[in-house]
Order: sequence, then structure tokens, then C-alpha cells
Amino acid sequence: MSSKASARRTLRLSIRFLCVLSVLGGGALSAAQEPSAPQAVSPASLQAAIDNLGKLDYETRASASRTIRRTPITQAVPALTQAVRAHEDGYVKYRALVLLSGFNDPGTDAVMREVMPNPNDRLRTVAYEYFEHHPDGSMIPALLASLDKEDAEFVRPALVRALAAVGSDTRVSAALVREAGRGEDFFRSAVIEALGDYKAAYAAQTLIAITKLDGPLVDDAALALGKVGDAQAVDALAALQRTAVPAVQPIVSASICLAGLQCAEHEQYLIDILKTENGQPQEVVRSAAAGLGALAVAGRASAAEALMDVGVRARDPVRAPIALAVATIALRNTPVAFGLLEKRPGKDTVALLAEGFDMLEEDYEKERFFALARRTYWNAPEGSPTRSLMQTLIGELDF
Repeated sequence: MSSKASARRTLRLSIRFLCVLSVLGGGALSAAQEPSAPQAVSPASLQAAIDNLGKLDYETRASASRTIRRTPITQAVPALTQAVRAHEDGYVKYRALVLLSGFNDPGTDAVMREVMPNPNDRLRTVAYEYFEHHPDGSMIPALLASLDKEDAEFVRPALVRALAAVGSDTRVSAALVREAGRGEDFFRSAVIEALGDYKAAYAAQTLIAITKLDGPLVDDAALALGKVGDAQAVDALAALQRTAVPAVQPIVSASICLAGLQCAEHEQYLIDILKTENGQPQEVVRSAAAGLGALAVAGRASAAEALMDVGVRARDPVRAPIALAVATIALRNTPVAFGLLEKRPGKDTVALLAEGFDMLEEDYEKERFFALARRTYWNAPEGSPTRSLMQTLIGELDF
């Protein structure tokens, strides 16, 4: 995502949870050895853990989440499903739904469909996030109907991404092209980002038109065009490279690389910005970090390595946007992040990742990361580097 899109996402999610400390980031470290397999608990203990998901005390909530994540699927899934459907605390319902998603149980699909019309904004958001990662063409009519009536500003981005994930169905493409061109910039930014992430070639002309306008969406549209990557995009990006303001130039460079041209040169340009000892304007630094992050999410491991190399030695204000980019890589392309961390298993690299996680309130995406890390831990041989890394992640990220 672009630097401004990243900042907007962090801002809107921070506002959304301003009154509720994050369950999944920060707090005391869990340094104890992770159990080597799921651990059964008594029904009373499991119910108490679910009830504690809504407590104000951070460690109480975090401990409850850890207990539930370690519980065997046959025990946890029915209890969490019941909590989503019937618990009296709306926040507990939300946390239960997030945790339920991490177990990858086939019955979760039905639960997500049930909560789509729920008045609880958080539940609807999780449902749409789930269907982004489990696209189903049969859901198109329901998702389009939701788009026509969903007015919660923190819910619509997840709904838009669920639609974009379905593919180039003409009903979806018409709706998303329409949404990219209307409404507040906040909403349009989410649509543009989704079109890029899902390589929506049908939206190329719409995105090109946005890059020709003055305003805060130029870098969003440029990055989306790079991800789409067709010939029209390359020509538009070349033109933008000649006219864009300095703060947008790093995103344009990343976008040209994403489109398949002169990657080594553009990547080095972004790295040099972050390494400049005399400093750069903060908006340029944010753009460079976000640009490298986008390259890494697309699978370019060298960009991820560069971010980590610079980030572990950097201090703010350079360190913060790098940490955010590293965390975004971990959520959007977890295999790249795991590969990078296995090459650099020291706690300084995990600390950089943890700082980025603390900036993001994307609970559903974090849960996907946490679930994969725990399954990887359980499946790795005793004493292996992979198991050691996962133990460090579980302890430092406190899940």
C-alpha cells in the first residue's frame, strides 16, 4: 500500500479501537516454553477464558486468548461458536469470532454468513475479511447488497476487499469501478488499494485517470497500477515519473518495479532514501518504506531483506515506517516474512516486527499470522531452527 494509504489505515483502525487496548499486541512477554501440542482444558476453564476476552485488564485478555488458541479444535470451535451466537458481551462476540477464524474449521463459513447482517460493526468486518480470504462466487449477490447499504466507515474497506477477491465478475467489476470514482477519499483509497491487490485489469483506465488528477489518491492509484502491471499501466507510470511531486516519487518507482521494469535500479533508489544519513522529508521516507514493503509483499525477498537490514539499526523517525512495512509484509505475505526471519533469527529483528504489529490493529489478519505460526511450531521437529523461531515469535509477539 502507499505511504498515505498505510497512514490512513493505521489512523482509522487506531480510532476504531481507541477505547480498547489491543489484545494481540504489546503488553508483557510470554517467555515460557510453548507446549508442543494443543492442550485440553476443562469446560469451565474454557468458558472462563472466553468470558475474560472482554476484560479491561490487558494481561487477563491476552492470557485468555492464549488459552483458547492452545485448546484442541474439537473443544475450542463449539465453545467459540456458541459465544459468537449467544454471549451477552458484544466485544467478547467479536474476539471469539476472530479466534474462531484461526482454527480453519469448515463450520466457520456458516458462522460468518450468519453475522453478515449483524448490527455489530466488528462482527460484520470480520465476516467480510473472512470472505476476502475464502472467496465464493455464490456470495456476490449478498456482498453487493451489503455494499449498497453498508455505511460504517470502518466496515466498508473489508467489504470492498471481499468483493475484489472474487475476481472479474462483471457485476463486481462494475460496482468497484463505480466506487473508485465517488465518495470521500478515505473510501476511494480502500477501493483503489483492493483493485491493485487483486490485479483488477478491468479498472486500469479508471486508475490511470486518477493518476492524472491532483490530490491525495495519486500514489494509491500509481501503486495499484503497478500491481495490475499491463502495458497501459507502464505508460501511465512513466508519465507520472516525470510529473509527480517528491513525496510520490518513491511510490512511482516501486510501481514501475511491480510492473516488471528496472527493478534493481528502482529498489536501490528506495533503499538509498532510507539510508541517507542527512535525512529526508518524513513523507518521502514513509513512501520509500511503503514502496519496499509493496515489493516484498509481491514476493521480492531482497526488498524485505533491505527493510530489515536498515530497520534494525534505524532510529525514529525512520524506524517507525520501516517497522510498519515489515509488519505489513508479515500479514500480507507470511512465507516471505518467515523466510526472512529464519535468515535473521535474532531478537532485534523480531523486535522490529513487534513494533510494527503494535501500530496495526488488524486483528483478523494478525490472527491468521498467529495461527500459522503456532501450527508451524507444532509441526516443526524438536530442536529445529523453525521451531526455535516460532517460539521466539510466540513469546515476543505475546500470542
